[in-house]
Amino acid sequence: MAIKNYKGPRMVQPEEETLLRVRHYMTTKLITFRPDQAVEEVIEALLKYKISGGPVVNENYELIGIISEGDCIKHISEKRYHNMPSPNKLVKEHMIKNVETIDGDMNIFDAANKFLTEKRRRFPIVENGKLVGQISQKDILKATLELKSQKW
Repeated sequence: MAIKNYKGPRMVQPEEETLLRVRHYMTTKLITFRPDQAVEEVIEALLKYKISGGPVVNENYELIGIISEGDCIKHISEKRYHNMPSPNKLVKEHMIKNVETIDGDMNIFDAANKFLTEKRRRFPIVENGKLVGQISQKDILKATLELKSQKW
């Protein structure tokens, strides 16, 4: 039997790894909070923008913390526990200060694994000391749908 249309040995095509990077799927238009902002303002923003938390930045847009719905719930619970109205507590008193970030050049599948191992809902992305974006679990899900037609 003869071979028709032989084009030489099959070469492995290099995959376009650059499309699988966190920076292509991260959110760059962020709702951010300030450390001197009242927790009640954060609660209003979380409800208004339908988000579950956000980064806390200083005047130079450097990441200094993150505040979430859970942090706000703790604030509400503390007020109730002490059975007294508390003055406007500030974000800096309730935010998480040791924030783990990820690299914008990380592969999205490695980022997905990091979400599973670290049990986080979001990771900020910092470049040159400045907050440039954030990736959430939802962003990873969107990325996988976009990549569905490609081979993983």
